[in-house]
Amino acid sequence: MSEHYLELRDVKKYFTTPSGALHAVDGVSFTLEKGRSIGVVGESGCGKSTLGRVISRLLDATGGEVLFKGKNILDLKGRQLKAHRREIQMIFQDPFSSLNPRKTIYNTIAEPMMTQHMLKSKAEVERRVLEKMELVGLAERYVNTYPHELDGGRRQRIGIARALALEPELIVCDEPVSALDVSIQAQILNLLKRLQQEFGYTYIFITHNLSVVKHFTQEVLVMYLGQMVEKAPVKELFANPKHPYTQALLSAIPLPNIDSTRERVLLKGEITSPINPKDECRFAPRCAYACDACRKKCPPLTEMGEGHFVRCFYPL
Repeated sequence: MSEHYLELRDVKKYFTTPSGALHAVDGVSFTLEKGRSIGVVGESGCGKSTLGRVISRLLDATGGEVLFKGKNILDLKGRQLKAHRREIQMIFQDPFSSLNPRKTIYNTIAEPMMTQHMLKSKAEVERRVLEKMELVGLAERYVNTYPHELDGGRRQRIGIARALALEPELIVCDEPVSALDVSIQAQILNLLKRLQQEFGYTYIFITHNLSVVKHFTQEVLVMYLGQMVEKAPVKELFANPKHPYTQALLSAIPLPNIDSTRERVLLKGEITSPINPKDECRFAPRCAYACDACRKKCPPLTEMGEGHFVRCFYPL
């Protein structure tokens, strides 16, 4: 059996609250091949950013396995974990709060290299910093500026350059364009796409924007209240969404056609609490197709076609 580049097996992340365990990520499993991209989508609070932080080892998992090149990275500690951090990096959502306002661009990009003792001399560090700035489209004249002196697009380019400083293989992009103007979003997305084509980066792309996912990734993973409710190749998901939640998400995408007759799927009902959830379908209170079976047991993830998995008793 071939070894997957990245494989998640029943990954869980729970947070302790006064009311009980909050199931932020609850049993997520998927595989990702080298050089490809997977989109993770869902509304706020579904656990997609927490999942990204677990994969990046910024958070420790409650259970499960994250196999990267055959090794469970959740078991790594000390020097092994420090060495592993060079291989998986993260680009954060807010390009201002994710940067230290007291550090110049030079220090921001150089810090990971110096922490990992990648280069032997100051001259080598300076050369690498300028290389990364040029790679992401930042002029050399900005090298001694601070984040507050730049606009959002340039700040996000700093974040990308910092992520690339350690020459990673896998990059977790946590909504890297949602805080940017639309025109700047296109520039950043084109930059990420070009970098993947040139260097073969593997991306986990976390976003609210399904239109971005459609043009940027090969697979899509839809999350709802910590669970994966649907996963499919991107073309298959957009052409044949089976889970009612996925259908509602896709119906909300604006169409550049004022004469469009597409019917909007409106969700009603209360959102299930993620704290100590019952063994039932978490989407049932908002689902127009929910039945008694949905309220008695959580539906298993079932393959409904080649590579198309759905967590639903009655997929349409």
